[in-house]
Amino acid sequence: MTPPAPLTAGRILRELVVSSRPVSWINTAYPFAAAYLLTVREIDLVLVVGFLFFLVPYNLAMYGINDVFDYESDLRNPRKGGAHGAVLDRRMHRITLWAAGLTCAPFVVFLTVVGPPASWIVLAASLFFVVFYSAPPLRLKERPFADSITSSIHFFSPAVYGLVLAGAAWTPQLVAIVAAFALWGVASHAFGAVQDVVADREAGIASIATARGAAWTVRFALVCYAAAGLVMLAATWPGPLAGLLVVPYLVAVWPYRSIPDASADAATRGWRAFLWLNQLAGFGVTLLLIWWWILTA
Repeated sequence: MTPPAPLTAGRILRELVVSSRPVSWINTAYPFAAAYLLTVREIDLVLVVGFLFFLVPYNLAMYGINDVFDYESDLRNPRKGGAHGAVLDRRMHRITLWAAGLTCAPFVVFLTVVGPPASWIVLAASLFFVVFYSAPPLRLKERPFADSITSSIHFFSPAVYGLVLAGAAWTPQLVAIVAAFALWGVASHAFGAVQDVVADREAGIASIATARGAAWTVRFALVCYAAAGLVMLAATWPGPLAGLLVVPYLVAVWPYRSIPDASADAATRGWRAFLWLNQLAGFGVTLLLIWWWILTA
């Protein structure tokens, strides 16, 4: 048997980067930055540090911990090993956990020092769900419905944190935006879980998709996406226009509404489209935020 390749510094760094899902970094950094910047209306050190934290260390913690504790399932999953995450060498498990903790620590200390007490609670809750989504004893990703809710928290909590850190005033319109973002996150996780039904069942891992079946889960995702669009109608103008951004997601997910469990991995094609749709949606949201900035200047 050929001995495994040595863990050089270059290989360790490469494995950590792949595990952190670079294609998804912006999905957590952008919500924080947008929420904070639109509240304080200036670029300061807190914005820069928070953006960097939610760009890389937060994602390394979120996805790296997941890759460590999902190792057995990932071995059976042919889509792992790229943008969808790493199949970590067992020797990388301890390194990944240490790297996640050590890269997050200085950012968390800084943000705790500069933030008000309410922001400490939000940041602590966000990191709690990052860890225990995958890690025992809670391992929330194996609790159907809680898995989708927790995954959604991963993405909308940076925005909530940015708002609280900046001292935003919570209006019904702002709550509607956060609620719509949360529904989008639930839908996205649910649809993402569909493609892993076979691999998760073989590994004995529960999820909303293994519990309810692929077709039901896809339809649940469609309902949540549609609900997100409708909730945006309560936002301040031009916020309601953001409701239209769910339409491409509905179009991408719709073909899989009757997919059987045995061939659920075919939904990976839709998930690849989802990754690109996030970039399109981000561009659309940016234009709307600039419009709102001008209207409220």
